[in-house]
Amino acid sequence: MLYRIAADAVVFLHLLFIIFVVIGGLLVVRWRWLIALHLPAVMWGAVVEFFHLYCPLTPLENSLRLQAGEQGYSGDFIEHYLVPLIYPAGLTPQTQLVLGAVVVVVNGGVYGWLLRDYLTRRNAL
Repeated sequence: MLYRIAADAVVFLHLLFIIFVVIGGLLVVRWRWLIALHLPAVMWGAVVEFFHLYCPLTPLENSLRLQAGEQGYSGDFIEHYLVPLIYPAGLTPQTQLVLGAVVVVVNGGVYGWLLRDYLTRRNAL
């Protein structure tokens, strides 16, 4: 039971990380110190998508599921609703490139706006 709960927690953490990568730049607008966490997360997320790498959370989750005696995902809330968001059916290399580009474009726009705002304030002094 403990391994299953840990595996579910890893899936939830994975989802939170993905959300942070995609829209965390908006949090940086409010809390500037998050840039130290967000930029490396964006770089990792883009590299994983562009080079089709596996996130280390995936093998960790699978290992925990095996230790829990599970073969695959069986019907609870987290597994049924969150796992398809993280591991969508039909995920192709082309789709991964699009997802990586979305991460770069969204966050590039946010950071471009932050940089412009910083430079404008600096020049006003």
